[in-house]
Amino acid sequence: MAVTRQDIHNSQVPAVCASCEARHKGMCGALTPDELLALSRATHRARHEAGAELVGDSTAITSYANVMKGVVKLTKVLEDGRQQLVGLQFAPDLLGRLYGEEHQVTAEAASDVELCVVPRRALEQMIADSPALERRLMQQTLKELDQARNWMVTLGRKSAQEKVASFLYLIATQAEPTQHADQISFDLPLSRADIADFLGLTIETVSRQMTKLRQMGVIDIHNNRHVMVGDVDRLRDLCG
Repeated sequence: MAVTRQDIHNSQVPAVCASCEARHKGMCGALTPDELLALSRATHRARHEAGAELVGDSTAITSYANVMKGVVKLTKVLEDGRQQLVGLQFAPDLLGRLYGEEHQVTAEAASDVELCVVPRRALEQMIADSPALERRLMQQTLKELDQARNWMVTLGRKSAQEKVASFLYLIATQAEPTQHADQISFDLPLSRADIADFLGLTIETVSRQMTKLRQMGVIDIHNNRHVMVGDVDRLRDLCG
């Protein structure tokens, strides 16, 4: 695991804050320049390689983090060792449960990720002082709740093909894909085993449905991980 940190102290709004996803679409978009500067004095950047554990289930919450780049996977592990992948996070999601004492999931870097980390006390004090920030974080929390409910529908009611199509559409629209004039391409952040776990399918079923989508001309796959989607609307239609 490789981790580097960079303080972003500055007398002006840091350039990295002005350009990051969280600044414009996430919680920092609710802050005034002075509030953003004050928060930035407590934050640091952290980069983690794919596979690194970011937080552990049942460990104390000492900080929160905005996902700036990459994909984070959230898992729960039962006492007997069985594991369930319960969610994915993308920029500009907030990693960490506000006002909780312990993390409720294990968070792992599914791809190389970049985080903006803020100490728990600093963020919670900022929330107390800024109604706009509190409202923005509430909106993000409700959005995650809506997404979780929609995913319950995917797991409980959709066919195997619709599940795989829904997963690919999620990654194509959320995980910083490369967009060309006629297609979107991305690297799968999860292994076939993780995708199967996330969708409640077998590895063989996931592979079979990927092959069917490729034969239908909906996607193309190179080196088993790089996916190209020529018609995003058609992929969305197949999500059911």
